[in-house]
Amino acid sequence: MPFISGKQAFLQILKQEGVSVMFGNPGTTELPLMDGLAREPGIRYVLALQEAAAIAMTDGYAQASGGLGAVNVHVSPGLGNAMGMLYDAYKAGTPMLLTAGQHDQCFTVTEPILWSDLPPVAQPYVKWSTEVRRLEDLPRIVRRAVKTATAHPTGPVFLSLPVDVLNAERDVDLGGSTRVAPRIVGDRKAIDEAARRLARAERPLLVAGDAVAHSNALPELVELAELLGAPVVTEGVASTCSFPFSHPLYIGSFPRVAPPIRAFLMRYDLLCSIGGDLFTLSLPSDVEPMPDGLDVIHIDVDPWEIGKNYAAAVGIQGDPKATLPELCEAVRRHTSKTGHPQAARRREAVAAAFAKERAEMEQKAHEAAVQSPMGALALVHAVAKATPAGATIVEETISSAAGVRHFFRCEDAKSFFGLRGGGIGWGLPAAVGVKLALPDRPVIAMIGDGSAMYTCQALWTAARESLAIVYVIFNNASYRILKQRTLALKGFSAEDDLYVGMDLDKPFIDHVGLARSLGVPGERVEKTAEVGPAVGRGLASGGPYLIDVRIDPAFK
Repeated sequence: MPFISGKQAFLQILKQEGVSVMFGNPGTTELPLMDGLAREPGIRYVLALQEAAAIAMTDGYAQASGGLGAVNVHVSPGLGNAMGMLYDAYKAGTPMLLTAGQHDQCFTVTEPILWSDLPPVAQPYVKWSTEVRRLEDLPRIVRRAVKTATAHPTGPVFLSLPVDVLNAERDVDLGGSTRVAPRIVGDRKAIDEAARRLARAERPLLVAGDAVAHSNALPELVELAELLGAPVVTEGVASTCSFPFSHPLYIGSFPRVAPPIRAFLMRYDLLCSIGGDLFTLSLPSDVEPMPDGLDVIHIDVDPWEIGKNYAAAVGIQGDPKATLPELCEAVRRHTSKTGHPQAARRREAVAAAFAKERAEMEQKAHEAAVQSPMGALALVHAVAKATPAGATIVEETISSAAGVRHFFRCEDAKSFFGLRGGGIGWGLPAAVGVKLALPDRPVIAMIGDGSAMYTCQALWTAARESLAIVYVIFNNASYRILKQRTLALKGFSAEDDLYVGMDLDKPFIDHVGLARSLGVPGERVEKTAEVGPAVGRGLASGGPYLIDVRIDPAFK
């Protein structure tokens, strides 16, 4: 049992739990931790200039590394700044240990400056939230927090760390690590029933959710899809590549409003969701997205999600990596060793239909390329053509995302990361975390101009850490998605063609100048033909590089 300070004990436990990188933005209540880091070379501290950026960096790092993300922020105002990006991490199920410094307990009763009761602040967006009151309890609480963050369903946890606990010194047992084994196999009777329904369905549809990527189960899902010849659609608000974009059975992602979802689902007689969200919608509707009578099989690691909104004929709690092989074997028992007799015919039909859709999308991209400014679809197409094999895409283009899953060739669980929660500003700093976790992969981040301004401070961190990230800013000088939604209201704005608080002009934002002031070189691009060479220069630079591309601001 070593004689040790709280700050040393905390950092040693983090190292034992596999943490080698910590993100943060320190203040006075974090000074003991920063002092401890001065003699802890085993943990790389990555400085962010604002707490929201620190959280998004940690989110990207944890998702890309597949491990625990660790981040430390300042007391009450710092935690408040962090909450928007913490919501995104919560919705993505990111395993994250978020800590904040707290005042010395000897005078918190006086309510000193910056003090508040921190655990209730974080509580809505974490799995567990508490404050460490004694050094003797620190190891047990930290171990419990890490175990909780990494156990299904994974997600953030929060610890408040008072200054006196971190400064205290005594003999402390650091305890040991616990991990809850993630490979939960679904109930075999339910799996057999699911296979029976899949085998008899004439028009089955598979839905791939983030849980597939999180469990590295893309090969297993590909096997199931090929056994059935079933098309695969990804959830509408996805943060990963949960099925290869280039696979012949892939047909894109769900829309985010009910009427087109319902129209799409009317083509099928069975829906089998593997970790997919059913459904997170953008707008209310008088129409239910789920058609009456559609047979539903729902597999997820989180029982809360199963049948949450729509009853599942078969509900299975299980990890995709462990459960899909069992389901594939059951499908073979109910069909044949090679799968469904109609699998090949179905596959040809699905591949032909999506190839036609992709060709139509490419034609639209060519038409958008000759516009001035170019259309957003032309920019997506140009970036995709310039993206090397094995690259990782970080995407937060909001209203300009059409074509991303048609043109890019993302094929593995680390090839694509997107905004899950909807709180904008995530993508620019998330790319920092992704690159730190995947140093050998090219990283291209496509970010809307409005989103970029929420967390532009992250460019400084990218420069400080010499991270080779190519940022492409989709610059329509507006919050275009808000204009689209306001237009749909058919109210005063639509009648007067006046959209209050939605234009980013007068003055226009100089993204290249801003990036340069933060240590990131870049260039402005006006023509579609210039995009590919600019991306090439960015990739060749060996560091962060920003490309500001003016795109058509039209929204009607």
